[in-house]
Amino acid sequence: MPFPELNLSLGLTDNDGSVFYAGSGEGKVIVKTDSALKKHSINITISEQEVGSVYLNTHLEGIEIPAEIEVPVYQMIVSDDKTNEKEVYKVTRDTFFYKQQTKKKGLWSFLGLKFLAPNNFLFENIPFEPLKEEMEMYDISRYRQLNEDKLTYTFQKGEQNIQLFAGDINTLKVEKGISYFVIVDEKKGQRFIGDILYREKFLKLTPSVKLHIIKRKQVSKKMETDKKGRANKLIYI
Repeated sequence: MPFPELNLSLGLTDNDGSVFYAGSGEGKVIVKTDSALKKHSINITISEQEVGSVYLNTHLEGIEIPAEIEVPVYQMIVSDDKTNEKEVYKVTRDTFFYKQQTKKKGLWSFLGLKFLAPNNFLFENIPFEPLKEEMEMYDISRYRQLNEDKLTYTFQKGEQNIQLFAGDINTLKVEKGISYFVIVDEKKGQRFIGDILYREKFLKLTPSVKLHIIKRKQVSKKMETDKKGRANKLIYI
């Protein structure tokens, strides 16, 4: 068991019986005293900066829809208040659920041959977004779960359930009623998991984990994809 880190404050002594005594009662020698235990924080900041896209499995069986859909990803930064070391990741901010099949408008529709038009697929977005402040902070320390190669923080804000997920994105099966932040890295989430575990061990006392979410200026309500899952159109109203 590691020893807790002590926050050392500074004091003075003019006790002539002390080995730290400076002489003549001036009390000029500074003495280190253990005043309190200091608990550090790990900070996870999800930005509004879009930095690409990733394909996520839909995991819907018996329905002829794309096996994967294209989802935008955003920059995420992990740091702590002791080392100040920063690591950059990508994370999704949208959770899309299949709603219905549509027909692509084009020449076939214009000629009255709508049945020949290619299929499009409409997905409804149920994201989690700060409602009032430009950035909101959530202490998610007690919601941490580490299972095999997967790390999650699942918490609740009002009536909305939120999950920060790190692991193999191909194994994630989204559940209705949960809004997901899916971390994307080149090692199937293991780089992020290793980063968090390293910081926890280095900071000694179990650190608090604070999730900061920056509000986006625009959030899509729905997304339309083609049969290959590529995003054709984002719908904001």
